[in-house]
Amino acid sequence: MNYQIVLEETLKKLDSKKRLLLHACCAPCSSYVIEYLSKYFDITILYYNPNIDSSLEFNKRLSELKRFVQEFKTENPVQVVSLGYNNSDYLDKVKGLEKEKEGGQRCFKCYRLRLEVSCIYAKENDFDYFTTTLTISPLKNSKVLNEIGHELEETYGISYLYSDFKKKEGYKRSIVLSHEYNLYRQDYCGCSFSKRHKYEE
Repeated sequence: MNYQIVLEETLKKLDSKKRLLLHACCAPCSSYVIEYLSKYFDITILYYNPNIDSSLEFNKRLSELKRFVQEFKTENPVQVVSLGYNNSDYLDKVKGLEKEKEGGQRCFKCYRLRLEVSCIYAKENDFDYFTTTLTISPLKNSKVLNEIGHELEETYGISYLYSDFKKKEGYKRSIVLSHEYNLYRQDYCGCSFSKRHKYEE
């Protein structure tokens, strides 16, 4: 399935401005997504990333995200909400998968954790849609992310905004915006396992 086409069809059908909860991992990945979607939605960014390996890294990424949102001009409002740092949420979820290869089942568990918390938050706070910036990364499995989003949509009864933000040069645009706003771009996904994998390479 071409999730970019699905997204475009959804946007065409919007008959009024909707509220979107956008799970975000960092400022660089959020940049293009905010630019793209803020024309259509009032966006609340949910920064929920317990996978990040230290509070220092967590707060650095959060600070850059807030700075970008403050500096970047959008047609509709964008705000940032953080649920705080709790690495044990992630470590409990991936227990037993510590030696899995990057991009495998451990990552899929991480996707589900972050998306499910986002979905519940969106449901409890009366958002029209929820989605994630994660599909912008060439290293993330967009098919799995959208399948999880679909399952959560069915379970919790709130619309998931299907996406593949790397399409239509989205990833390249995020790099341009990162340079333009001098955003901190980390060189690993976030968890201690991805950092170890990066340095082993």
